[in-house]
Amino acid sequence: MNKIKYALLIIFSGWSFISFSQTSNYIAGAERTELYLPSLKKKNVAVVANPTSMIGNKHLVDSLLSSKIKVKCVFAPEHGFRGDAEAGEHLSNGMDKKSGVKVISLYGKHYKPTKEDLKGVQVVIFDIQDVGVRFYTYISTLQYVMESCIENKLPLIVLDRPNPNGFYVDGPVLDTAFKSFVGMQPIPVVHGMSIGEYALYLNGEYFKAKNKQCNLKVIPVGNWNHKSNVVLPVPPSPNLPNMESIYLYPSLCFFEGTKISVGRGTDKPFQIFGYPDNKSGDYYFTPISIPGKAKTPLYENQKCRGYNVSEYGEKFASSEGQLNLNWIIQLYNEASNKNDFFNSFFDKLAGTDALKKQIEAGLSENEIRNTWGEKLEAFKVVRKKYLLYKDF
Repeated sequence: MNKIKYALLIIFSGWSFISFSQTSNYIAGAERTELYLPSLKKKNVAVVANPTSMIGNKHLVDSLLSSKIKVKCVFAPEHGFRGDAEAGEHLSNGMDKKSGVKVISLYGKHYKPTKEDLKGVQVVIFDIQDVGVRFYTYISTLQYVMESCIENKLPLIVLDRPNPNGFYVDGPVLDTAFKSFVGMQPIPVVHGMSIGEYALYLNGEYFKAKNKQCNLKVIPVGNWNHKSNVVLPVPPSPNLPNMESIYLYPSLCFFEGTKISVGRGTDKPFQIFGYPDNKSGDYYFTPISIPGKAKTPLYENQKCRGYNVSEYGEKFASSEGQLNLNWIIQLYNEASNKNDFFNSFFDKLAGTDALKKQIEAGLSENEIRNTWGEKLEAFKVVRKKYLLYKDF
């Protein structure tokens, strides 16, 4: 592998609004209120939302309430409704202090809304910013919500948002033998669909095959297509604080299935990687506990050596895009003890046990990529049926 270049960039953190040097002029589905508010009048509404569910500077739930819409409950996915939970942290039900609306966790005792949860509800709204990656769990939440809507005969309105990684499709297609909450459908790691398009995909491929159909309506994004570069106004999750991390996430998240830290517990999550015993790299970092982002990060309070690849983030946006496997291949090859390099989570992230075996066997990135071809091309054909926007 070529020497890994690195550069110090300005990094932002947390769920708060971010100031970027450029702006985007897309119109999120949630902002197109004239297309969905009339159908909500005099109905009890359930909202699946998180901190990205914004209309300008106002949260969707607060906006609905100010429009006299009856919000009966809010369903909170991973990271919570207002954004006070870190990745993987189980959440409890409660009451939103700001609005007084009941909050039901979909990342605690159950992932799927129950019949009791939906009692009295007449329509469900889903509005969450996704990043277009199979193991990003919001699309798993979407599938469970759709399933519950089918079972309870409720209409679902998806307020679409742009996919910042929607300009390419890449990675191994999931083998259903490795199905989990970080991968529920036979799609590649980077699937190239907005969350609204993915809902249409689920309806047309997964649910139709089961002789089921969700009463689904997608409110599309305005002024956006798959060739567009966007800058998200709100981080999609606490550890994806800027666009660099969002572009790097599909490649660096594979390290979560290894002994390598991806910078959780620092100000550069998913922009750096390394570990204490690493013998290469010119970048040093020490993960610390950061409540709401990384309470107990890997290698807490231990100095790690590795790489800062922040500058590669913007390169993804200016190229055709593809996963970078060279980083994980390099660190595996350099590891003094290869037996403990991978953990049991890696195959779930990859959606197959083939990738780990290929890395262990010494295959190059191109050799590995060539094994994806047939299934990847077949998926692209299916994907095109559900696209709402101009493709790349």
